[in-house]
Amino acid sequence: MRLQTIAEARWILAILFFLALVSAFLSAWLSLFCFILIFYTFFFFRDPERTIPIDPNAVVAAADGTVKDISEVEETEVLKTKMRRVGIFLSIFDVHTNRAPIDGRIIYRQHRKGLCLDARNPECSEKNEAMTWAIENPRATLVVRQLTGAIARRIVAWADVGDQLSKGERFGMIRFGSRTEVYLPLAARVSVKVGDHVAGGSTIIARLPD
Repeated sequence: MRLQTIAEARWILAILFFLALVSAFLSAWLSLFCFILIFYTFFFFRDPERTIPIDPNAVVAAADGTVKDISEVEETEVLKTKMRRVGIFLSIFDVHTNRAPIDGRIIYRQHRKGLCLDARNPECSEKNEAMTWAIENPRATLVVRQLTGAIARRIVAWADVGDQLSKGERFGMIRFGSRTEVYLPLAARVSVKVGDHVAGGSTIIARLPD
């Protein structure tokens, strides 16, 4: 269990442990329910180590989850050009740590207030609360967007502008069901399809041109 990740659950766990203690004097079933919630909280905030591909042209998934859409869109916040977006939906059963898709330096980080629509809908990209990142290296500049969902309410950032990240390195997380998008150059060759389940930091979702 990684301490930085589980620390994000400290208040949730404190409340659940308190409720479990109080309910032990009231109802065995209620106490059992609290302990089930405690177990799920530890499960949700798990943060396993991953094997990171060494290929410098490989772009890895920025999050665990299911690829919900792959589309050519106008990226209007950072690079302001057409890019290929790979949208990944994170269910409440997926690992919610976000990882750098490439080696590079963070050149942009901006939080945006918004709604909490269902993260499975691609339209939430423009309407939901979000944190947008841009990571740059000599090969490309990629944009990553963390989006809240109907259940997710908090985006956590562990890195800042100017930080140098290694591919697969953790830079933040989203608490509970949500969506993470990776914006790729049009010249990149996407290697996943809609419906694929990917592992953050490990699954290769695209390859940059040489």
